[in-house]
Amino acid sequence: MKWAVVRRKLARVDRALDKAIEGAQLPGAVVLARMPKLDPANGALELMEFETVRGLAVVQPERIPMARDTIFDLASLTKPLATTTAVMLLVAEGRLELDAPVAKVLPEFAERDKEAVTLRQLLTHSSGLRPWRGFHEALLKKERKTGERLIGTPEGRSWILDRVVRSALVHEPGAAAVYGDLDFIVLGAVVEAVSGQALDRFCDDRIFGPLELNDTRFHPQLRVDGAEQVEAGSAPALPPERLRRTAATEDCPWRDRIIWGEVHDPNAAAMGGVAGHAGLFSTADDVMRFAQIWLDVWHGRSDALPQELVREFSRRQDGPEDSVWALGWDRPTPGQSSSGVHFSEDSIGHLGFTGTSVWIDLEKEAIVVMLTNRVHLIAKKSRFGLRPIVHDAILDAFASG
Repeated sequence: MKWAVVRRKLARVDRALDKAIEGAQLPGAVVLARMPKLDPANGALELMEFETVRGLAVVQPERIPMARDTIFDLASLTKPLATTTAVMLLVAEGRLELDAPVAKVLPEFAERDKEAVTLRQLLTHSSGLRPWRGFHEALLKKERKTGERLIGTPEGRSWILDRVVRSALVHEPGAAAVYGDLDFIVLGAVVEAVSGQALDRFCDDRIFGPLELNDTRFHPQLRVDGAEQVEAGSAPALPPERLRRTAATEDCPWRDRIIWGEVHDPNAAAMGGVAGHAGLFSTADDVMRFAQIWLDVWHGRSDALPQELVREFSRRQDGPEDSVWALGWDRPTPGQSSSGVHFSEDSIGHLGFTGTSVWIDLEKEAIVVMLTNRVHLIAKKSRFGLRPIVHDAILDAFASG
């Protein structure tokens, strides 16, 4: 194994991250990667691994260095790691059917010509629902008008869920794949309706606990049964040791504070910190562990998850011609994927707005976890072009081993 060449090439990752930090694109990052490689000299299979930790987890209100065990707001990685996996487990138990109408579980969803929309269409973002709407803004207006606290309360959560479930379509179901959050807000409600548990509790009991993802959890501001954990609308009361391990995010104008230990996503925050599209917090090691378990199940080396469904959820789905979506997972879009150019066509992954991502190459068995807090004090709406640079550098280095 040409480790000297591999290490020299991997140094490009650190240089790229340091340059991005110096250019105020992000405060810090943790990157983990691994890929098995056959050594032609002895025929042995060796696991190539890479890790790097750069910059700061918190810049304000104090400076805290990034660490390998820093806890990140995963943002939309919530979709595959929590909600998609929860749906998959319920399908495995026969309690949900992928091609059944959503209205079979949520009867009110049938309103406004949505009676034929299926769970599969929600999972592939081809349902026809609007991709996003600022429900937190509507709740803030109601608060100013009525003087009643709604953000982060059971009433506010119910109001948002009702608006999403009863919303109108913006295009014919199955006609196009338009990535957004409303599909997964509905899926979170589906999991709760079928399981009889809050989404975070279901995920704790059925996913994070059994898979030993010990640092992975939601940070709820309230319990959906109405028993509030903290004062409505305020930050969750995290244990001090967990808070100090958590990367901070945006200096939020409507919450009038730096977001540290509570969900960045405004609609998830308005829903009390637990939603199907966002709200999950985790470490790079836990995300890597989840990705490795998914890969091992896909290859038949583990029974931690149902293999037949892991393969189905990883498969590019039939649907809109220009869609590459699997079920709850993205797949590389040729020429413009955040995974870069070296991940094979048979790969799955997902991004999070806060600067997080995971990519799994099912063929090469390569995994890259990249967690950053790019929105901390410098919230950006860019595509965050650092991701493909990092992925290309890592897989090019591994290929030279």
